[in-house]
Amino acid sequence: MSLSLDQIRHIAQLARIAVGGEDAEPVRERLNRVLELIDQLQAVDTASIEPMSHALDIVQPLRADAVTESEQRERFQAVAPAMAGGLYLVPKVIE
Repeated sequence: MSLSLDQIRHIAQLARIAVGGEDAEPVRERLNRVLELIDQLQAVDTASIEPMSHALDIVQPLRADAVTESEQRERFQAVAPAMAGGLYLVPKVIE
C-alpha cells in the first residue's frame, strides 16, 4: 500500500498536524516505509505460533497476601483536625 500526497494532507488535517508543501514528500516516504514494514509482518505465517504474554518463559514470584501492618486507626484519628462518626471531615470545595 502506498499513500499519495493528497492522502498525506488529508491524514495531517484529520490529525490536526501542519504538514507544509516541502514537508509532505518526506512524511509520505516515511509513512510508506512503515506501511511496507506492516505488510511484511502481515505476510508472515503465524498460524502455528502459540500466543504468549512475555518474550521469556518466566513466572512472576508473588508474595503471600497477608496483613503485615498493625491496626493504627485510633492513632491516626487522634491527630485528625475534624472527625465525625469515625470519618474524617474536610472542607467543602465544590458547591
